Amino acid sequence: MNKIEHAQHLSPVTVIGLGPMGRAMVRTLLAAGHPVTVWNRTASRADDLVAEGATRAATPAEAVGASGLVVLSLTDYRAMYDILGAATASLAGRTLVNLSSDTPDRSREAARWAADHGAAFLTGGVMVPAPMVGTEAAHIYYSGPSQDLEAHKAALALLGAPRYLGEDPGLAQMMYQAQLTVFLTSLSALMHATAMLGTAGMKAKEALPELLTFTDSIGAILRAGEEQPGAALDAGEHPGDLSTVTMMGATADHIVETSTTLGLDLALPLAVRSHYRRALADGHGGDNWTRIIDSIRTPAR
Repeated sequence: MNKIEHAQHLSPVTVIGLGPMGRAMVRTLLAAGHPVTVWNRTASRADDLVAEGATRAATPAEAVGASGLVVLSLTDYRAMYDILGAATASLAGRTLVNLSSDTPDRSREAARWAADHGAAFLTGGVMVPAPMVGTEAAHIYYSGPSQDLEAHKAALALLGAPRYLGEDPGLAQMMYQAQLTVFLTSLSALMHATAMLGTAGMKAKEALPELLTFTDSIGAILRAGEEQPGAALDAGEHPGDLSTVTMMGATADHIVETSTTLGLDLALPLAVRSHYRRALADGHGGDNWTRIIDSIRTPAR
């Protein structure tokens, strides 16, 4: 079977949004032999992809009409409505897979909107940067109707291993936001720590390797002593045999004091310290540091 015949046996896919992530997805699908139709607000972004074999749609309606599977890689969900608002007549019978970032509630609203126009809707959260799309390291969280994921799993799996979370369209977006909460907070922490060390004359090229070594070890530290991480947390148990709120809270105090002395921004260290101070005020000084989840779940009014 030659390349053209092979492509004819694979389902067509439409990709709307040709930023770095969308472009990586198009190239991955093309490499596997899928016919790919593309559309982007700035049409010139499709030029090289068309040269590589993609088909450029003149309008969003034409793009949607070209494939049963429509993948959206946009800035947010507002962009989906802006682009597809004039193409709703083309949505019936299609499966929209929105891999854009937004809130879980907006994902649920979008699923209802799609259903009102006769389309199936899957929420997705891509957990790798664009250069890793299509590699063995890539995975994507999905939620929504399982039968719609199964119907298009072969094509979607090319982009990254699908990890299905359930029927609720908001779940994949929730997991994406949870993962990025850890990621973005860690990035801020790394920059804060680098700034701290910089005040003592240490260059970033010297500081970051040391900080990243510690960052890489955090997972192993948190898994130590617990067969199933999170099980004690689910059970409402916070044994303080390894670390306590009092101990961690004292460290949080020291970080605030040091950062203040150095003239650094205090937003991050103050936020961290507030969790420990609330736990201490509630009488949980002898509990494990995980007790701070209480103040996160029910913030002080």
